[in-house]
Amino acid sequence: MARKTFSDAERAEYRAAKRAQQREDLERAARALLSSDGWRQWAETRASFHDYSLGNCMLIAMQCPEATHVAGFHHWRELGRQVRKGQHGIRILAPMVVGGEKDERRELRAGREPAERSEDGPRVLFRSVSVFDISQTDGEPLPEIPREPIDGDSHAAYVPRLEAWARAHGIAIEREPLESAGGYYSERDERPRVVIAERLEAPNRVLRTLLHELAHARGARMVDVGGRECAEVIAETAAFIAAGAIGLDTSGEAVPYVAHWGESGELDAIRKRAELVDGIARELEGACKD
Repeated sequence: MARKTFSDAERAEYRAAKRAQQREDLERAARALLSSDGWRQWAETRASFHDYSLGNCMLIAMQCPEATHVAGFHHWRELGRQVRKGQHGIRILAPMVVGGEKDERRELRAGREPAERSEDGPRVLFRSVSVFDISQTDGEPLPEIPREPIDGDSHAAYVPRLEAWARAHGIAIEREPLESAGGYYSERDERPRVVIAERLEAPNRVLRTLLHELAHARGARMVDVGGRECAEVIAETAAFIAAGAIGLDTSGEAVPYVAHWGESGELDAIRKRAELVDGIARELEGACKD
């Protein structure tokens, strides 16, 4: 049987329809951030899925906020687990490299979006794929990732690592006898510095405070984000995410309340704030790994 060929117009129409659907999905996921519950769900998802993109974390949080470990159908089988019959997948976007018209025809027949043509060789397209949370599967248990308490010393080794990273970026780390605050970030006299209260003794809590104040230093500054309240939400969320990514349990400390951001429906603003949080968190996660 002869293979069906697709005209340029058909390709363009198909791409436009798929992109419109993807944009709609991402916009609905972004709108969820306008509520405190939606922001919290995204932050918790992002802390668990630090290898996923901002957009995919938003999509996971919107469709399955209780997700803790997601994988594709076949990957679950490799892990000794089976997706239960009747479970609905969580739709995310996955990149795929294609190189020519043969790949494009295959993608169209499979119901996926072909990439734009290019004369420079391989192209990257994003296709919608299904993943499933572990709660949708049965089978062999997976090793549990431990979450260490905020008042312990399990993460003590991260403190000097993070301090060295800060100093490499021109940020001094100091201790002072603060009465109430656990720490603060200052740029007075053009000398960026993070100050940690001397009364904080538990290394894990020192680390948590360092993450928060360094988040201010790396972008969550009042002058840049429109005020103190917004800066605190961004810094606290980035620190919450970075702490979760390295297994530090901060569940006892609530993600900041952000409902007032949604009252005016500023979708572009909330998206930019989420992008800023994501970028700061990734930087802090990288600093902890160095």
